[in-house]
Amino acid sequence: MSPPLPQRIDVHSHFLPPFYRTALTTHGHTHPDGMPAIPTWSAAQHLQMMAAANISRSILSISSPGTNLTLGSPSLARALTRECNAYAADLKRQHPGKFGSWAALPLPHVDAALHEIDTVVEEGAEGFGLMTNYHGEYIGSPALDRVFDKLNDVGATVFIHPTKPCTKACGDDAALPRDALPFGTEYPVPIFEFFFDTARAVINLFSTGTVDRCPNIKFIIPHSGGALPPLMTRFVQYSSVVPGGRVLDATRVRKQLDTQFYWDLAGFVFDGESGGQGQLKAFVDGFGIHYDKLLYGSDFPFTQERFVSMFAERMRDGLEHLFSVEEREAVYQGNVEKLLRGGWV
Repeated sequence: MSPPLPQRIDVHSHFLPPFYRTALTTHGHTHPDGMPAIPTWSAAQHLQMMAAANISRSILSISSPGTNLTLGSPSLARALTRECNAYAADLKRQHPGKFGSWAALPLPHVDAALHEIDTVVEEGAEGFGLMTNYHGEYIGSPALDRVFDKLNDVGATVFIHPTKPCTKACGDDAALPRDALPFGTEYPVPIFEFFFDTARAVINLFSTGTVDRCPNIKFIIPHSGGALPPLMTRFVQYSSVVPGGRVLDATRVRKQLDTQFYWDLAGFVFDGESGGQGQLKAFVDGFGIHYDKLLYGSDFPFTQERFVSMFAERMRDGLEHLFSVEEREAVYQGNVEKLLRGGWV
């Protein structure tokens, strides 16, 4: 028999209430991001998974494709976002201490998003769950400045989740977005495009000055940074050799990474073998990422319960090779407890 899994708080897990599943199907998302199907979900299933993985609390969010399912229907985005956030708030009331929420926003509709921020702060959401892009409008875009200024004003925690990469088209239909998938439907988007879109979004946040302008926002980046880590040195240093763009200061960027950014451990952050080898070790050793910026994530229900347990076992072994007992406890729950205690300013 394996020893019990360490207790943990899950910052990367999702909910799919019945009305949201219906909306996905109605608007052509029966195979979200090229995955085989919309996963089943219920609060009871989620609590069962939490018991199996020794998760004391799950911070819930809407996964890709988010709550803006059709670019040309802002009223649908507003209504679905409000319904999802209200559902999450009600779950918290029904199961005190078990659930939290990263609230969705109906972006890229700025005025509606600003209104929703006020509402979910009143409802007590732990923070906000934003997609890397909204039909080609990437977070960090000047079009979204008012939203990030508001998030900065309230001292928000922003959990970023990847979605399908998208680009604004050229020519006569320049206002319409297009998928940016060179392989088309050959590979499900989460396999590697999610990692690339995470990198695009974070680089854009730095390169547009959003991080500089918003020092009160804490960012949670999924999947140990996705494809961002090997690009960090390049995008910072490159800014000083290409004229006309924003020049980034390496020391300042490093300080911002150390103070404003957290990294969740959802997915394949360790190789199958023991010894702590894999993506997380490369990130920690190669970039000096401190244990106090690492957070646990299950990615349930897109990661099924049996795989949540398997990854948790692998993580227990892997973290034992990287960190002390006290440091591991911080990764599992201490770090997010401190983050959440910060609350709203």
